[in-house]
Formats: sequence, structure tokens, C-alpha cells
Amino acid sequence: MGYIDFPFVTRPGENRDPRRYPGHREVLLYLKDFAREFGVEEMVRFETDVIKVGILGDEKWKVRSKKSSFNDNNEIISKSNAEFDDEIYDAVVVCNGHYTEPRIADIPGINLWPGKQMHSHNYRIPEPFRDQVVIVIGSSASAVDICRDIAPVAKEVHVASRSVADETYTKQPGYNNLWFHSMIDHAHEDGAVVFRNGKTVLADLIMHCTGYKYHFPFLDTKGIVTVDDNCLGPLYKHVFPPALAPYLSFIGIPWKIVPFPLFEFQSKWIASILSGRITLPSQKEMMEDIQAFYSTLEVSSIPKRYTHCIGQSQFEYNNWLATQCGCQGVEKWREAMYSMASVNRSLRPEMYRDEWDDHHLVSEAYEDFMKYLSASNL
Repeated sequence: MGYIDFPFVTRPGENRDPRRYPGHREVLLYLKDFAREFGVEEMVRFETDVIKVGILGDEKWKVRSKKSSFNDNNEIISKSNAEFDDEIYDAVVVCNGHYTEPRIADIPGINLWPGKQMHSHNYRIPEPFRDQVVIVIGSSASAVDICRDIAPVAKEVHVASRSVADETYTKQPGYNNLWFHSMIDHAHEDGAVVFRNGKTVLADLIMHCTGYKYHFPFLDTKGIVTVDDNCLGPLYKHVFPPALAPYLSFIGIPWKIVPFPLFEFQSKWIASILSGRITLPSQKEMMEDIQAFYSTLEVSSIPKRYTHCIGQSQFEYNNWLATQCGCQGVEKWREAMYSMASVNRSLRPEMYRDEWDDHHLVSEAYEDFMKYLSASNL
């Protein structure tokens, strides 16, 4: 998942995590290492809240911000009398991420249901779920990992998914308390939760592993860019809104991806366009491309909320960006490793982090890494 010219390998320092699937602390340390290596830190204004980004009449952008304040626990606190900084920019690149505003499943009767609810965003450890009956909504990575994490301590775990047939009801092999269901049909005020398969469970807690919303509370585009059923648009190639291009762009909108390489290719494309090295198609041509893309999704019966879910096609997308910029595309080993890891996770959901069969790809990767590692003296 590392940047092309800065491999994600074990680096010097105490308490580094050498595992192939490291914890979030190691990912943060990798990003900090990258920032130091390339002098990014000195270009970032830390501890600053962006309050509003708005269009001015002369194709400029007004950005209002203020410094953050912290309490004794290092938590951000608001200061009503803090001074605002107003600055004018030629272009704005929005890259605030989209993993902070949880999406919650819409369940009939849930407002009267007496149990607890939470989102996977707030999950940390399994112990709080000891001896409880837990329903996990979702079928992607968070749901798969969390249901297996809490099963050893919970009384029962029931996983609900809308991507399976309504009659689905299976017990997970290797567990005596983990079941997979179709989606929840409705909830009762007596604590009962009824699934579409007809099964009823008296649950203590519902865990929403249902993803996140695109959320830009600071951005005012006068209605040009909108979010509808988690489709942000219109965006040319998930990056540029044609009516505001090239002076407004977004990085990191696609999901189910290997994040850092995709961010890198998008960044190079944006930088090449803003610097004048390459140009975008006309506004009309970009809108036609977007409409053709939307039509393809519709013909394939892909829901609007999956507009930015690009999965395996991310490599074709990255290579298209690389071609636009005239730079190297995705290495073959990286694409093959992603495919094999996906299969491995499906076949061995409990062990995929520790057991794999792609040693030849790891060798190819390290051969490729050496030209960068040697330059960094690592």
C-alpha cells in the first residue's frame, strides 16, 4: 500500500510493527516518515481548522480557517473568540478523507428498539461485548473482522447483509455462536430484531459496519457539487467537477482501493494540470464522459451509492492517470498481490494476515524496492 518511490517496509526505530498487515500506529509512522523524507511537514499548517471554502466571482477561492485549541487531555476544543484567517487562492484541492462521518442502516422500527447501537468507527476491543447478543450489519472488511473478533467473548453474533438472498441463514464453520443472515427486516420495541429470512433475535446491541458518508461541511460550491446517495458529483474521473475545473479537485474519493498509490497518481495528475504541463478536455467533453460512466453503472444495475467503489478496476484507473502524466504506471506485482490477497482473505478470513502463498510476488516487490531503499540508505 506504500507510495511508489517510498516502499512500505520495516524501518529503523523502536516499537515498529514488522507484520505484513500492521496496526494503524505503523501506518501513521510510515506517513510521518514519508513527510520527513520529502519535506512535506514544513508545507503543512498543523492544528488549523478549515471553516469555509467558497467561490469568489473572479474564479478565485476564499479559505477561512482558525487555529485549533487543546485542553489538558490533548483534545481539540472550540474557541469562540479565536481569530479567523481569510486567504485567497487560485485553486483548492480537497483531500479531507471520508472515514469520519458514519453511514447508519435504515431499519424500520429502530427508533423504538431499546438496545444499544454503535458504528464500527468506534470499535476498539471485543471485551465490552462479553456475554452479549450482537448483530453486525455489513459484509465488507469491517464486518468480517469484527464479527470474528467478538465471537470468542459474545454470547451470540448475528451478521446481517443486504447483498445475500433473503432466505440466507447459515452458521459459520468453526464457531458455535456465529450466524450469517439476510438483512434486517424490522426491529421491535420489545428488543426483538426480525431478519428477512424470518428469524428473530433478541439482541443487546447492533453494530453498524455500513461505511461512511462523503462529508464536506466547509465547502460551498453554490450547488455545483453535491452528494446524492453517497455519490459525489459530477466528477470527471472521480477528481474534477467540470464546471469548476481545474481550480477545484478532490483526492481520495474512490473506495475499495489500495489507497496511497491511487492518491499519488491523482496528485500527480492534478499537479500536472495546475502547472500547465497537460490540459483537461473541455467542460462539455468531461460532462459527456461522466454521463457515459453513469449510464454504464445504471445498465449494470450498480446502485448509485457504489459510484466511487472501483475495486479491481483501480489499476486500469491508476494506469490511465499515469499515462496522462507521462509517468510509470502500477507495477505488475502490485496488481497481482492485490488480487491474490483478496482471494486469500475470502478463503481464509481468520488467517489471511498470517498465511499467504505469494512469496514470488514479495520477492519481485523487494527487487523493485531496492532502487529506492538504497537511495534512502535503509
